[in-house]
Amino acid sequence: MEQPITNTTPVEAPASEAEATTLVKFSKPYKFEGQTYSEIDLSGMDSLTAEDMIAAEKHLMRTGVFSPLPEMTVEYVQFIAARASGQPVEFFKGLPPKDAIKVKNRVTSFFYGED
Repeated sequence: MEQPITNTTPVEAPASEAEATTLVKFSKPYKFEGQTYSEIDLSGMDSLTAEDMIAAEKHLMRTGVFSPLPEMTVEYVQFIAARASGQPVEFFKGLPPKDAIKVKNRVTSFFYGED
């Protein structure tokens, strides 16, 4: 009786669920301050506090942005992403629109995601 043929090629382990929900891959390489980035890690969102959210709201007020849902604005999300990643807000302001929306969606999904 013949033995069944099995796949002997190693299969990459899937990324952890936490990494999959906090790692944003850019649509193309992004240059900022002499370095090139292909992704940004927002895993620091797990360590944020309500104080960070208050700081983001104060930042919006200082910049003249008023919204009934501040966490849905790009400016607020960029502030939170900067805190979570350790990058300056300017890093996120320079992203192409497609990647800025990816970051926005990831942050708002984190806020509104179910546990």
